[in-house]
Amino acid sequence: MSMNSFGHVFRVTTWGESHGPALGATVDGCPPGVPLGEADLQLWLDKRKPGQSRYTTQRREADAVEILSGVFEGVTTGTPIQLMIRNTDQRSKDYGEIAEKFRPGHADITYWQKYGVRDYRGGGRSSARETAARVAAGGVARAALAKLVPGLAITGYMVRMGEREIDRARFDLAEVPQNPFWVPDAQAAEDWAAYLDGLRKSGNSVGATIEISARGVPAGLGAPIYAKLDTDLAAAMMSINAVKGVEIGEGMAAAELTGDANADEITLGPDGPEYSSNHAGGILGGISTGQEIVLRFAVKPTSSILTPRRTITKAGAATEIVTKGRHDPCVGIRAVPVGEAMAACVILDHLLLDRAQTGGERGAIG
Repeated sequence: MSMNSFGHVFRVTTWGESHGPALGATVDGCPPGVPLGEADLQLWLDKRKPGQSRYTTQRREADAVEILSGVFEGVTTGTPIQLMIRNTDQRSKDYGEIAEKFRPGHADITYWQKYGVRDYRGGGRSSARETAARVAAGGVARAALAKLVPGLAITGYMVRMGEREIDRARFDLAEVPQNPFWVPDAQAAEDWAAYLDGLRKSGNSVGATIEISARGVPAGLGAPIYAKLDTDLAAAMMSINAVKGVEIGEGMAAAELTGDANADEITLGPDGPEYSSNHAGGILGGISTGQEIVLRFAVKPTSSILTPRRTITKAGAATEIVTKGRHDPCVGIRAVPVGEAMAACVILDHLLLDRAQTGGERGAIG
């Protein structure tokens, strides 16, 4: 039984641990003839890699991806693509003291209860280091989408850090790559810097909310009932380390609306249906409408903090623990490119599923 794979047609299997020699992904189902090289994937990995600012873990990893198979003369062959990222800056000694203890907020105790064995060096398989493989696979998906749906754009950004939110009146996508928080609000970025500096210096951490926008997604992706596009998007985001909640469109706020406020009215424009609003987040009945797809996911505070916490040992003895090592004070920062990658994988998967089922045929309107 394998639980390390996701996707239907475009299928990704990740492998490796935080402190092993390498980690990576096997990508199967990518269409042939897609231009692809290591530089196309490195672009996205560089967004996620650690040590880029004082607001992320100071573990120094180049996250240099190697393509071992599935590409010939600069294009995909249609065969499995093997991706590998070597670990070069492990400090396993930082974790020696927790070999017999369970860190509160971590998967240590549940891994032990389930398997009776765990890699305590950085959490092993449960470490957020695993997400580097997802970002590499997402780069393959983006390359395929660029060929199949030119103009489709997937952008992630932070909209909340702890109790601080962006001001939507100042929303500017051009600001996203201009600050270390991937936030579309220059003033918020300045405020958050001071806020996170204080938390970082005190050895504490904070949660975040990330929003993912996918523009240019064609109408008709997804299928009722058990292959809904939003079902797979939500599952993909929930699979990311530390994610505790996902919402599409209005999400939880839809519970506060009336029917006339929530339903997006439809008119016929020169290029097809047009909507008065987008409370649905670009998906109706599990099928894309052609509007911008909007989703958000909430990331809990990093559990590795310097504040002593009560816990127990494997023998059941009460003890205290301080988690040492190099950790993100806000894991939401590096979750942004991971969310983008997972969205790319799901959207490509559903595009290929739709082509297999319908051949791209659509019901006529007008």
